[in-house]
Amino acid sequence: MRRWSWLLLVCVLGGISVQAAESSLPTRIDLVSEEWEDYTRADGTGLAWDVMRKVFEPAGVKVRTRTEPYIRSVGLVQHGQADAWVGSYQNEANALYPRWHYDTDHIYALSLASKPTVNFASLGTYRLAWVRGYEFQKYLPDAHTYNEVQRRTGILPMLEHDRADYYIDALTEIDVILRQATDASQFKRVHVAELPLYLGFNDSPRGRALMAVYDKRMDELVGSGQLREIYKHWGQPYPFDTGSPAP
Repeated sequence: MRRWSWLLLVCVLGGISVQAAESSLPTRIDLVSEEWEDYTRADGTGLAWDVMRKVFEPAGVKVRTRTEPYIRSVGLVQHGQADAWVGSYQNEANALYPRWHYDTDHIYALSLASKPTVNFASLGTYRLAWVRGYEFQKYLPDAHTYNEVQRRTGILPMLEHDRADYYIDALTEIDVILRQATDASQFKRVHVAELPLYLGFNDSPRGRALMAVYDKRMDELVGSGQLREIYKHWGQPYPFDTGSPAP
């Protein structure tokens, strides 16, 4: 009789432990990002937001989005005021990084048309500029002379007045800047790199749990091809043709 009582107690306690573990799984993820056109709009629409909802919500994790400047987005996550930020390059900042990227940034250099044509290897020898917090110096060889700007509104005058040789950014942002030019033929853009994009998770047990959900779901979604339609809808290249995480 005592033995059966002991077994019953073990089963009850075991059930409580399982319930406690299940209840500890996050049911919401707070994602923060800079606002990027057709990508992470402030109204919660865009390619990246659609991908994140497809990843998390079928797993029972509700996605909540927030718009902040990039450097503030990183800080909010690092201080535990958001779970992850969107658009990080791998190991860019102090955070947890998953196995899976979710997209690829097509990095271009924008300059006056009269400037020499550069490539990935030679770009670092020139005077560069990019948005504060993007940390391109970590990925471009020999990038020592650079200026971090607060916003993109003054990029064209900066190039016109020779305060920088090349401005570095993702292709989508370069195109937005060029649309502001009175005469776009004064400028040229040159492809210099492909950088995988990641979520940067808060370094905490909650962040690790959410990152595990993300990687598990990405295994499933990439394997089944279910994400392809989202990229097609937004007119963007599908970043998972290899079927595996970025090297």
